[in-house]
Amino acid sequence: MPINPTRLTKCDLSIIIISYNTKKITEECIESVYRSFLHRGSKKSATPDFSWEMIVVDNSSTDGSVATLRTFQRMKPNFTLVENKNNVGFAKANNQAVKIAKGKYLLFLNSDTIVLDRAILKLVNFYRKNEKTISILGGKLFNEDMSPQPSCGPFYSLPVIFGALFMKGDYWGLTRYSPNELKEVDWVSGACILAKKDCFEKINGFDEKIFMYMDEIDFLYRAKKQGYRVFFYPEAKFIHLGSASSGGKTYPILQVYQGFIYFYRKHHSRLSFVFLKIMLQLKALIALTVGKLTGDQYLIKTYGKAYQMAKMA
Repeated sequence: MPINPTRLTKCDLSIIIISYNTKKITEECIESVYRSFLHRGSKKSATPDFSWEMIVVDNSSTDGSVATLRTFQRMKPNFTLVENKNNVGFAKANNQAVKIAKGKYLLFLNSDTIVLDRAILKLVNFYRKNEKTISILGGKLFNEDMSPQPSCGPFYSLPVIFGALFMKGDYWGLTRYSPNELKEVDWVSGACILAKKDCFEKINGFDEKIFMYMDEIDFLYRAKKQGYRVFFYPEAKFIHLGSASSGGKTYPILQVYQGFIYFYRKHHSRLSFVFLKIMLQLKALIALTVGKLTGDQYLIKTYGKAYQMAKMA
């Protein structure tokens, strides 16, 4: 339940962040948000055009995150903390936050993002000027070394999945990319998504059966089917560390496998699902074989589990 809910009764923007065992990173993310709303060299607010609140949902962290978040709660009048007793997953935690959000607009921001310059201001102002055309908007993400991070792309059709699994699709711009101009796309990264609250609610929010990964793909796929338009806006820039709360590389890969399986079972034909399973199993077998030949325990462990997951689906 919320601790000392924000004093605001209504505002323009609700910034939603999910926390799970990423104490330092989450703290840096929150501070970067507040910092982005300050004039350079000044402590005056840079948000005369809209009011905003921050809602952080903690999924039962055990690393001291809650104590830090409670400090923000005491210090910031527009900060609301929700403490879950269990890790309910990314999708459900975001939906929780939306239910208490007071903003007309929602910005879903990963806890492992850093706001650069005045990125939120740029994103929100551009959206508000173009909301008759744009339904959902994503910003441009960068890796920690400031190299562009592929963070939008086409939906995962079977050819796109084939490219992702066997052809280094990101490298060739077939599966994910990072444009330098405004572009209408099928999906944008869940690390940074801006939408109207009523739009989010009409799409029925995130699918809570998806614990983590592919939740934004499913959400934006349903949005597109309802006629909503998704755009990528490169002038709003964020650093995204990526998979900070995943605890290694094995978990994200297994969650992606699980996400593909769930997505295709939910949205596609039985025949398409069969082809998906074949590709996932083939990818796993290739990686597993390489792992056994080279003695790579990571490949053996990860893709052994991935193969069984795809086989049993």
